[in-house]
Amino acid sequence: MVELKWLYEFILIIHGLSLMGYFIDFIQHNRRVNQTAFWLLGLVWIIQTIFLFYEMFFEKNFPIVTLNDSLFFYSWVLVTISLAANKVFPVNFIVFFTNTFSFFILLFYLLSDAQKNLETHGVQLVHEILMAHIVIAIISYGFFTLSFLLSFMYLIQYRLLKRKQGFKWMWRFGDLKQLDGYAFKTVTIGVPLLLIAIILGIVWAYVSNSVFYWVDLKTIGSFFVLAVYIVYLAIRIIKKYKGRSIAIYNTAAFLLLLINFFLFSTLSNFHF
Repeated sequence: MVELKWLYEFILIIHGLSLMGYFIDFIQHNRRVNQTAFWLLGLVWIIQTIFLFYEMFFEKNFPIVTLNDSLFFYSWVLVTISLAANKVFPVNFIVFFTNTFSFFILLFYLLSDAQKNLETHGVQLVHEILMAHIVIAIISYGFFTLSFLLSFMYLIQYRLLKRKQGFKWMWRFGDLKQLDGYAFKTVTIGVPLLLIAIILGIVWAYVSNSVFYWVDLKTIGSFFVLAVYIVYLAIRIIKKYKGRSIAIYNTAAFLLLLINFFLFSTLSNFHF
């Protein structure tokens, strides 16, 4: 039972890392990261396929009889399609969104199956998913904080250059282009982390039968923060916004994050 719990955790970690890799490739067109994400997802597919063959040839059961079994087969189909799409379609967002949905379905299946068949270890796994939700969300906030600090340093550096002041301190701030690039890269990491944290939180709430409020201020705030940073990436990539304007936007986005973290948490029905 313990070994099966560890295997479930391993699958989720590998799938989550693959999801992050596909997102980074989607934003930055990094082929090396794409290949790493592809092989990680391939490992998930191999493990799922072994489970599928075991059910079919040893248990004499095709996994579509119950809703929970259907979720497993559905997730396997989505992972298969995602792997095929990675090689067939040149459009990266198809692969990313397929992979995101397959992660959601696989997570739902594993938690439901664990709670049903692993008894005490299943309850422990569900609890660990809650902890992972909190930890990953805070880590994503850490990356957004670093991005804010880089943008803030950009604005200070920009102001000093504009006024031709403080030249002896400028080398400590770094190059404007470098600060702008690092701020963009840290948001690129923070967004998929926050997305994964939100998925973990939603699935945990439903599987654990905990009271979940879609209209809760912290829930709405988390979705809003995610949307704000997605817009940041969109205007950066599509509109080609760089420099001072995007640094100001990033600073404003971080202020919204602070409101969600401190104010909305105190007004939440079930968050701390």
